[in-house]
Amino acid sequence: MCQECSKATISRRGLFAGGLALTIAASSSSLAFAQAPDGRPNSAEEALMRLKEGNARYIANAPINADHSVGRINRSMGQQPFAAVVTCADSRVVPELIFDQGPGDLFVIRVAGNFINEDGLASLEFAAAVLGIRAILVLGHTSCGAVDATIKSIKDNTLPPGHLPRLVNAIRPAVYDVMASNPDNLLAAATAKNAQLNASVAATSGPILAEFHEKGTITSAAAIYDIATGKVAFL
Repeated sequence: MCQECSKATISRRGLFAGGLALTIAASSSSLAFAQAPDGRPNSAEEALMRLKEGNARYIANAPINADHSVGRINRSMGQQPFAAVVTCADSRVVPELIFDQGPGDLFVIRVAGNFINEDGLASLEFAAAVLGIRAILVLGHTSCGAVDATIKSIKDNTLPPGHLPRLVNAIRPAVYDVMASNPDNLLAAATAKNAQLNASVAATSGPILAEFHEKGTITSAAAIYDIATGKVAFL
């Protein structure tokens, strides 16, 4: 790449980064979203209720978001999700189906073990300050392989190969937290605790998310998706 082209690329990146930072700063300081567009929840409580109602439709096999071509042109102009879902990368967990929502309704962050790292936190900050989400849901699920691998790692006092220790170390606090009480189902208890701990991370991480939560603009919750039944149990 020529020197002038390289300078131009760096300049454009700098402008983008600066513009994004200003947008987030302005949104965070005012803690005021633009008026919600038609059909989008106006409050954090309404956002969670919409997720619960959507899951009820999913369980009943009565979806109302079956035609994904509807609104395609409008979506090309920008996104307006009403909630963010931090969920596992497990291929059986599909938030848009589980909550019967259409494209553009949910801002989904996926990582094996549904924990919030620095990248996930930054994504949630963007969703809150720029996109105007009303709720953050950390969604664990039954038979989670990442949580199970963490339990086995602790019991065997070994670490898995490659980069997998990063997953284990992220989930480890939840496992240790519940092991002391010797639950009948350690996997289920650790999965629930992991979702709850990360929902707390979303609610208390400053400066952006903590401020939105303190003002009641956004709420964070934890839930467990039962793969066998389709039901989401809010914790």
